[in-house]
Amino acid sequence: MKKKMYRSGNAWALLIQKAILELLDINPEEDEVELTVENKVLMVKKVEK
Repeated sequence: MKKKMYRSGNAWALLIQKAILELLDINPEEDEVELTVENKVLMVKKVEK
């Protein structure tokens, strides 16, 4: 799946579809995520409470 990034203030934003958030068990209103980069690959991981 290809996605386009959007400007948000001084940063860039990436919209993530609800279906993908559900697969990752991420609730964007309550959960935090950890971003890491390995070999030029961005990874998003839910932070366990």
